[in-house]
Amino acid sequence: MDTKITLSFDEEIIKKAKAYAAENNISLSRLIEFLLTKITTKEYKSLEDYPIADWVSAVAEGEAIYQTKKASTKKLKDDFFASRK
Repeated sequence: MDTKITLSFDEEIIKKAKAYAAENNISLSRLIEFLLTKITTKEYKSLEDYPIADWVSAVAEGEAIYQTKKASTKKLKDDFFASRK
């Protein structure tokens, strides 16, 4: 059963991801589902070990920066909205 979620990404990343998905004859939703399935079916010691690390680097505008420190929900929300200004 499919369930809808809402995610926010940088607009340029979405454009590149949509182009990648189209070139590979897959919807963006199924591409993300595939990637999430890959990273949740195995145990990884760090974000850099994920099989999508190279793909993220390829579509990112700059170096991929992984946030591994646990932050409060309020801090994450404040950081997100501050980045959108």
